[in-house]
Amino acid sequence: MDVKNNILETIGNTPLIRLNKIVKDLPCEVYAKVEYFNPGNSTKDRMALKMVEVAEQEGKLKPGGTIIECTSGNTGMGLALAAVVKGYRCIFTTTDKQSQSKVDILRALGAEVIVCPTNVEPDDPRSYYSVAARLSREIPNSFFFNQYDNLANRLAHYETTGPELWQQTDGRITHFVTTAGTGGTVTGAAQYLKEQNKDIQVWAIDVVGSLLTKYFRTGEIDMNEVRPYISEGFGEDFVPKNYDMSVIDYFEQVTDKDGAVMARKLAKEEGLFCGYSSGSVLQGLFQLKDKLKKDDVVVVLLCDHGSRYVAKVYNDQWMAERGFFDVKCFKDVINSRGRQRLITVESTQSVSEAVDLMRKYDIEHIPVVKADGEMIGSISEGGLFQKVFTNPDIKTERIDRIMEKNFPIVAFDTPVEKLSTLINKENGAVLAKDDSGNYHIVTKYDIIQALA
Repeated sequence: MDVKNNILETIGNTPLIRLNKIVKDLPCEVYAKVEYFNPGNSTKDRMALKMVEVAEQEGKLKPGGTIIECTSGNTGMGLALAAVVKGYRCIFTTTDKQSQSKVDILRALGAEVIVCPTNVEPDDPRSYYSVAARLSREIPNSFFFNQYDNLANRLAHYETTGPELWQQTDGRITHFVTTAGTGGTVTGAAQYLKEQNKDIQVWAIDVVGSLLTKYFRTGEIDMNEVRPYISEGFGEDFVPKNYDMSVIDYFEQVTDKDGAVMARKLAKEEGLFCGYSSGSVLQGLFQLKDKLKKDDVVVVLLCDHGSRYVAKVYNDQWMAERGFFDVKCFKDVINSRGRQRLITVESTQSVSEAVDLMRKYDIEHIPVVKADGEMIGSISEGGLFQKVFTNPDIKTERIDRIMEKNFPIVAFDTPVEKLSTLINKENGAVLAKDDSGNYHIVTKYDIIQALA
């Protein structure tokens, strides 16, 4: 029978998938190494298992021992899977910028998770590095894996990711592009690929606010480069020992906004529901498109699954609050759909006439006005349905006898996040005047369409 003995045997051999729509403006073939097909839904499963195996071989992790690690979530997932199968206890430290869903997943697998502040120095006793190191000293029969400096991290990718990329492309790969975090993926895969063909280009994608790019270019660790960023899973405020910069050809930085927007685009155009860093690696590739030629064969590594980011990157309100949408206010929503004449109904008209207008213009919400144009109320498809359902004869009634309250009137530059709080079950639309004094209406559907 073709069966696996346990979940750990399903790690690796993830598919290589051609990208189509999203890379249509690039001159070459682009393929995605989709790592969320690993059982823990990320590329970190590879190195987590390897670190456990090496620690066991070296006698650093003994039966019944405790695994301790600082993690943004994905490494912890891989270690937690190994711990479940092999019978270890897990304690993880993470930062308060990580999504709550990552923390919940780790706890679901039986791990203990300690959340530490993000904006402290690495050697601060409150940092997730320092807390993990302290716990490893205090807890008997425990081992701090320290993925940043543990060379089993890059060994995992030298032994698995690199060979898979070479085999799956039949040796045609010319560029390998991945995000730069602990250094394990980019260095380990690069070491193997460069051994097969020294001309293969390895591009590391960093985040604005990380010091890795400047360190690569100058050899200088400049703490002035370090600024808060919200991208997850890559970028560093120090240089992990897993790095071998000699096998990396180029570093490129991507902003928080561009990575998030590209992740959403990747899901909508390719059906690849990936995490934050996957959008960033693709954005980095686009920023370097002038370096590509027709015959190139590019592989981008998509690290993890989008399910861990549904409360962040894939949440419209979260995106809007951070200004990650080009649509930022009422005016932008109107411009994105094209300015249209506002459909209104006079207070003396009948309900049946209002229904005819809704049907004719395919709309659900109509302001009610007096003959002189003054706004005095509103009607909605949902509200009319309830009234007609309870009293079919209401169709002949005048609108002003059954109308609902006025739609809120806001400034033309009101932010989208404010509009989202005004539009709810009781109130289906918002009005605003443009510079010429003309009213416009925005509904929940308009906002969704503008942000899509």
